[in-house]
Amino acid sequence: MAFFALSRHQPLVLLSSTDLAAEYERLMTENEQLRRAVSSHAVIDQAIGAVVVIGQIAPEEAWRALRDVSQRTNTKLRTVAEHILQYARGGSLPEPERLELARAIARYRRAADPDEIPTGRRATGDPAPDQ
Repeated sequence: MAFFALSRHQPLVLLSSTDLAAEYERLMTENEQLRRAVSSHAVIDQAIGAVVVIGQIAPEEAWRALRDVSQRTNTKLRTVAEHILQYARGGSLPEPERLELARAIARYRRAADPDEIPTGRRATGDPAPDQ
């Protein structure tokens, strides 16, 4: 028995039942990969939010910090994101990731406000905006 498959690139392609079964398997695999990607994206977005709160930095800097931790600890981004979410919920963060996260937050805080000094006052002597 023959089947016709519809596609944007080849409107009517004659497929055998074997070809159709192979195409079905390919689409099921692709669907599962997309589901995993969407799930990973959600975890990473939540971790960015946690880093924003933990580090008091902008979301763009939080994304960079998360990426830096992943690269500098040679840990998958999703894994780092999962660890940070556990940490935000009161759990522990692996030591290498904790150290890199602290360094990244410090880097991006300085990049956002190079005049800020640790006392909470600006180099000019003016109070920081949150005071």
